[in-house]
Amino acid sequence: MRKVKVAATQMSCTDCIEDNISKAEKLVRQAASQGAQIILIQELFETLYFCQKEKPDFYNYATEVEQNKAINHFKGIAKELKVVLPISFYEKKNNARYNALAVIDADGEILGVYRKSHIPDGPGYEEKYYFNPGDTGFKVWNTKYGKIGVGICWDQWYPEAARCMALMGAEILFYPTAIGSEPENPQVDSKDHWQRCMIGHSACNLVPVVASNRIGSEVIEDSTIKFYGSSFITNATGEKVVEANRTEETVLVAEFDLDALSEQRIEWGIFRDRRPDLYKAILTYDGIVK
Repeated sequence: MRKVKVAATQMSCTDCIEDNISKAEKLVRQAASQGAQIILIQELFETLYFCQKEKPDFYNYATEVEQNKAINHFKGIAKELKVVLPISFYEKKNNARYNALAVIDADGEILGVYRKSHIPDGPGYEEKYYFNPGDTGFKVWNTKYGKIGVGICWDQWYPEAARCMALMGAEILFYPTAIGSEPENPQVDSKDHWQRCMIGHSACNLVPVVASNRIGSEVIEDSTIKFYGSSFITNATGEKVVEANRTEETVLVAEFDLDALSEQRIEWGIFRDRRPDLYKAILTYDGIVK
């Protein structure tokens, strides 16, 4: 029996990095007080979601791993509370910039960095302006409390990413997120679709999913996004076991027995019955296997 408690947080953000880090710490401490051992904070929580608009000044938010304020702050918190913290940040490396995430283990040490693989580009979500495509490939980390895989926001719409992390041994999938309304079409509400995509990853891979989204309305010049929260955690068959609402800052906690989930995956035979030799079309753009 190998039990682990995981948590998802959700909060609003401002244009003050120090205030956002302080608020995130408060939620991490709240989750830890409820026994959570792996705690997820939302995507790019240090700042407003600056990708709403293409503004050269926002390139200055990027920092190298060693200089990032959130990472350096939460290394100490992770060690103090003995918790694992995946920390989303805007990474600068020489002339490249990435939407990245550092996994801090329960001893305060960084296990590694993942760079977002799928970069969206659309009104209000102008990420291709700010980020190079991630070059790390999908990653799985053997943390103190279990093997975890992490995808960042737009990654969560791709079943290939979830399946790769599951094949690499991920026992739980984590998705930090920044998603809400569409500035040019406020009538569109993607919340249910967003959740169903990740529920599918959970059910098809028989692993729990932890999703953390931001809340609140953020305005940058003539663009506004109302982030819809609705963070949630599923069990290994895709059932939502806890879910936040659209507006409240909160912490969600759930417990899983990783050994029992491993046995469940074996019993279902999903990974036994895979046919990688038939999946060549998925390696192409147009579906034509040459």
